[in-house]
Amino acid sequence: MADASEKPLGLHNVVSVSMGLIVSMSCLVSLGQGAGESGLMFIPAMVIALLLNICSAACMAELNALMPNATGGLVQYTLAGLGPLPTLVTMVGGYLICNILCGGVEAAIFGSVMVETIPLAIPAAVYPTIVSIIVAVAALKGVDIFAKLQDFVSYLLLFSMIALGLIGAFQLGTGAVVAQPAAVTTNAASVVSAVGVASWLFVGAEYAIPISKDVRNANRNIPLGMMISLALICVMDTLVVIGFWHYVPWGELAESASPHLLYGESLLGNVGKVWMSVVSALAFIGSQNSTVNGLSQICDGMTKVNMMPRFFSRKNRFGAPAAAILFVTISICLIAYFSGDSSDAISFLILVVTVLWLVSYIFADIDVLVLRRRFPKAPRAFKVPGGPAIPVIGIAGTVFMIANISSDPAEAVAIWILAGVTFLVLGVYSFFWIKYKMRMPVFKPVPIPEVLAMENDLYYEIRHRRGIWR
Repeated sequence: MADASEKPLGLHNVVSVSMGLIVSMSCLVSLGQGAGESGLMFIPAMVIALLLNICSAACMAELNALMPNATGGLVQYTLAGLGPLPTLVTMVGGYLICNILCGGVEAAIFGSVMVETIPLAIPAAVYPTIVSIIVAVAALKGVDIFAKLQDFVSYLLLFSMIALGLIGAFQLGTGAVVAQPAAVTTNAASVVSAVGVASWLFVGAEYAIPISKDVRNANRNIPLGMMISLALICVMDTLVVIGFWHYVPWGELAESASPHLLYGESLLGNVGKVWMSVVSALAFIGSQNSTVNGLSQICDGMTKVNMMPRFFSRKNRFGAPAAAILFVTISICLIAYFSGDSSDAISFLILVVTVLWLVSYIFADIDVLVLRRRFPKAPRAFKVPGGPAIPVIGIAGTVFMIANISSDPAEAVAIWILAGVTFLVLGVYSFFWIKYKMRMPVFKPVPIPEVLAMENDLYYEIRHRRGIWR
């Protein structure tokens, strides 16, 4: 293992990777539509969602400190905490399917924004495909190139959004200031109902964990970087929501498929529209970069425990999991190609993906409690303070966000049913895969030393040669 001083990444890289997935095209859409439905009351909803997501991020950091250098992150944590079945269901549903679908939605939104902004007869799918190819090439060059691209994109995006928010908040735009109530509704119930939508604005900070083995002083920088990124995003989004209030009617904001583009044009005219288009491009590049790198690392980690075909662990000369990178990239492009640009369809899919992702957070919080009980004296360079309080708050808060995923009862039920059916199908698939491919007890946790031993390729090879793993 490389000495800490030789590791290429620092705290600023952790912050940029965490922000890269969170500040995405779909988050810009959710921010505008959430604010359009609640007005400034969306800000306290965001703060509640921020605090709940901080609890889950802290739990992820503790798991990383307990099992450092685990390639797949949550794969290994849940395998040691809850066993193979919950692990496979969570990772395939909560991460692979969830993030590939989300990446496809991001790509579709980006294509629509580019078509609306650039007056050329170019199909919408061309734009995200070009960006995806560039991102894939960067990922194939290894973690150092990935991190440099992420730094440039994430910080430029952050400063642009803060600038656009400040211009709107202080009414410095060239557009007409809108006279409208500060809030669409003013009762506490409106804040509660908006927390589910606001939760999507903060999921994904844990995508910094797969790069922890390349981070200097990871025990400090991983949890600190995730917390800093979440706090910066909350400040940025708050400023933008105030800007929305001054320049865009709430109703138009809620109904727009590209509310961020509407805001840019209302704020600064054509200059603002072009600026926000650049922001959209940065958001897509950043989220695509984080998704491709993070998911490829997760796929690599899952092959080590025989939860995915061995093909996905193939590396190139830069040490990048090339097969997994290409698989994720091609899947996202295909979903983008077949996706529509309906505002309602995009919003619904974002909420379904949110539920799938939040369930994986519940498992991570449970992992912390289980592993503390099973291995109370195991060394942890970082431990969430307050005993079981924060993991329990994280679980309860995540359940709360899922329960309030939509203010429309019919839509909420549809979201729960679709997410439930997805997990049920994955459960059946996982049972047979574990029983007949992995030949392991489906619910029996794997001891931590054995999970860490799986990082060595010889573990798979020996079990495969002996006919234990097929």
